[in-house]
Amino acid sequence: MTVRVEKDGPVTTIINDRPEARNAVDPETGDALVEAFLEFDDDPEASVAVFWGAGGAFCAGWDLKYVSSLKPGEDPLKDLHFPADGGPAPRGPLGPSRLDLSKPVIGAVAGPAVAGGMELALWCDVRIMEEDAYIGVYCRRWGVPLIDGGTVRLPRLVGRGRALEIILTGRKVPAEECLAIGACEKVVANGQSRQAAEAMAHEIARFPQECVRADRRSVYLQHGLPVREALESEWRNSQAIVDAEGIAGAARFADGKGRHGNYEEI
Repeated sequence: MTVRVEKDGPVTTIINDRPEARNAVDPETGDALVEAFLEFDDDPEASVAVFWGAGGAFCAGWDLKYVSSLKPGEDPLKDLHFPADGGPAPRGPLGPSRLDLSKPVIGAVAGPAVAGGMELALWCDVRIMEEDAYIGVYCRRWGVPLIDGGTVRLPRLVGRGRALEIILTGRKVPAEECLAIGACEKVVANGQSRQAAEAMAHEIARFPQECVRADRRSVYLQHGLPVREALESEWRNSQAIVDAEGIAGAARFADGKGRHGNYEEI
């Protein structure tokens, strides 16, 4: 089994478990990751997912040993092309990178998240990296392009010029630099990324979830829109939440919850 799932109440931890390959992704692993994330998204008891790699590595990318084993003329990407009619996208080359989930995913990054592994980390909503973790377009060395969203998501996080420098040079980008440029949101001690990500996941899971998901969805929907269109999009996306959860939440506040900054019981 190359992918394991562990649940703790509303938090689901999805584990890429091929430590002998630095958690590089072959087709079997990619399929298993897609299945695990879709099951998480469909689970009414699950609120937040953590994505973690076992054995001290997040993911070393596409399994090039698998690719090198292919016969001449054999196309490993033949089933992954986008449909011409605009229908649903097939899974990404490394699995979940094309999924559009309704719930948040936190990436817990230890060791390398390079090439396609970097792209999987960028697919997460939030990234927590260990002190010795790093990203990088290491596939630059082998003529393998970014095909799991790296050229899309990295510029949106760090800006076009910085993204191009990282992509074109293929250099190692350590955790502290990732934090400084916006490629991750938190750096923790070595060995603590999963624990920190699960703690954040439980904190998010405490809140009214329709509102959490609406605000998350709104951030993605408004990206790239002019301000007026973005504001209208936010309004359309969120107005029903006031009725669904906001009024009840305001009533809890009026009854004394959360006073004086005490949010332990909300």
